[in-house]
Amino acid sequence: MKPFSTWTVLPHGKLTRIEDNILTVTGTMHMPPIGDVERRMTVVRLADGRLVIWSAIALDEAGMAELEGFGTPAFLIVPGDLHRLDARVWKCRYPQLIVITPAAARAKVEEVVSVDETAIDFEDSRVHYLTVPGTEEREAALLVEGRAGTTLVLNDLIFDLADRPGLRGWLFKLIGMTGDEPHIPAPVRMRKVVDKEALSAALRQWGEMPRLERVIISHGDIIERDAPHVLDRVARELSA
Repeated sequence: MKPFSTWTVLPHGKLTRIEDNILTVTGTMHMPPIGDVERRMTVVRLADGRLVIWSAIALDEAGMAELEGFGTPAFLIVPGDLHRLDARVWKCRYPQLIVITPAAARAKVEEVVSVDETAIDFEDSRVHYLTVPGTEEREAALLVEGRAGTTLVLNDLIFDLADRPGLRGWLFKLIGMTGDEPHIPAPVRMRKVVDKEALSAALRQWGEMPRLERVIISHGDIIERDAPHVLDRVARELSA
């Protein structure tokens, strides 16, 4: 799908607060020949009230008013080169946004919007921007501390989309984009994973964090049930 040049609201749900400092919302976009694909935006509030927007989605005006009531949009993270759809229109709406993307995604993202940084310190000890090991700076991640524990925010590395009916569903499953549990789809492995062992080690390390509460992914449900076990399993499958 071509990145938008005007504010275009696609179907989406309501913003949901999952921590005092985290909101999330899911929407759908149409991607021929596969059909509708779920996508997620995550919003993290820093201690000073500034907002980090992860994988932006243009919301309706009620949703944007709620988001602005949560804090001040200050940082826009384009976590991978395929997540540019709404980047330009967000920057137009909020010119003060600092745009961040991984180094290897910069050229592609800058076809849509000017990039300010490929690494950032938010000056908040609870929120850390990371480049995912093993991807040669193709994918970003966030670690966010909250009252209940740590949230890991990933982009395209892990999918958890349910199987779909019909020919399109068969095609989606054939290429590994759907399944019965969270996993790294084959197309993502081919396009994003350069060093399997480095990524596997990172997944294990994140899974061993003592307060890991959940993993938020861009395509599928939030992983909240035994998130450390899920990361360990995905790491083992990657190394196999």
